[in-house]
Amino acid sequence: MSEKDENLKAVAQQLIDKGKKVQLIYAFNGVGKTRLSRALKELVAPKAEGGDEEPELTRRKILYYSAFTEDLFYWDNDLLDDSEPKLKIQPNEFTDWVLRDRGQDRNIVDNFQRYTSRSITPNFLPKDVVVDREGRRATTQTYPEVRFNFTGGDNVKNDVKISKGEESNLVWSVFYAVLQEAVNILQEQDPVKRDDEQFDELECVFIDDPVSSLDDPHLIELAVDLAQLVKSCESDLKFIITTHNPLFYNVLHNELKNSFKKERDGESMNVYKPNQALRWRLEKLRDGSLSLVEQDGRTPFSYHLLLLSELKTAVDAGELQKYHFNFLRNILEKTATFLGYQKWGDLLPQVDGAPDPFGARIVNLSSHSAHSGEEVAALNANDKEKLVEIVEHLFQRYHFLEQEAQDG
Repeated sequence: MSEKDENLKAVAQQLIDKGKKVQLIYAFNGVGKTRLSRALKELVAPKAEGGDEEPELTRRKILYYSAFTEDLFYWDNDLLDDSEPKLKIQPNEFTDWVLRDRGQDRNIVDNFQRYTSRSITPNFLPKDVVVDREGRRATTQTYPEVRFNFTGGDNVKNDVKISKGEESNLVWSVFYAVLQEAVNILQEQDPVKRDDEQFDELECVFIDDPVSSLDDPHLIELAVDLAQLVKSCESDLKFIITTHNPLFYNVLHNELKNSFKKERDGESMNVYKPNQALRWRLEKLRDGSLSLVEQDGRTPFSYHLLLLSELKTAVDAGELQKYHFNFLRNILEKTATFLGYQKWGDLLPQVDGAPDPFGARIVNLSSHSAHSGEEVAALNANDKEKLVEIVEHLFQRYHFLEQEAQDG
């Protein structure tokens, strides 16, 4: 096993050892959230000694939503006639179970429409297949595809193609239906009394960025719904939620600071307390290894301070890249709004009593490239010098504290 694999395994083990009900992790895209989900899965439900996967054991011990979950769904676009596009579902026991045995198609549709539009209706089409069960042939129902109808006023269209964002929301809605059923079934503490044994061995739920395609109102709604479900869970189930979205992180952060109570025998009892949650930032170090940095649960996550801290680290290390101008643009826009400036350029160093024109121009060009030929990671010496000058000006003029200082 390589050093990076060992490091990833150690980070996953750190999360398991904490034993908290819910752990919330912020990380930039590309840091390694999806790889962390795989490492965690292999710790909770390791492969067999021969190296083969044990899908049944995995399904029973851990549920995880990530890029791999979305890969279970793919389009058959009917390229010859362009008439009947359909979303195909890879053979998946959980999808069949939640639709066939639990009858959750209506809940899936409701969740999908809640986060997208009431005009689009997914239809899960069943298919009878013959399977071999313990040496006996039997007929069972599976759900290999989904088709979509659009209704807008008097306009009705069947078998429409939905957007990639809407597709992501459907996948999340299917997963969320499975998660809701798991939480509901496990509310019964005695396994003998449960109406299904599917989740008797379930230990952990890993959720990686379910919000990549949502607008802010729906993102907030989803975060509140997820937090309420997590806090209402009375079993020993553990939740790990990762995201690159600062708004989603902060909504969950705030929701997890509140207790959750249920009425029992005429009394209100806490089933969730804020000390059952931990908040982390996942960082990629200069050698490529990952590190978890615990965040202060009392204060909200300041995304612009994290960006500024990342910029300062890159400046000090002499490792500036073109994408750091995107960080700078984001910082300038948020700071200008907070301080009441009409233009973010007003925050730049002054030249002859006016914002530095070269600084404004290089930030604009480098953070909003329109041509693929401009997408080059390396910066020339003049651009680096100007970026360093602006970052140092922001620290000196506006007295920013770095994220680490704020968290301490």
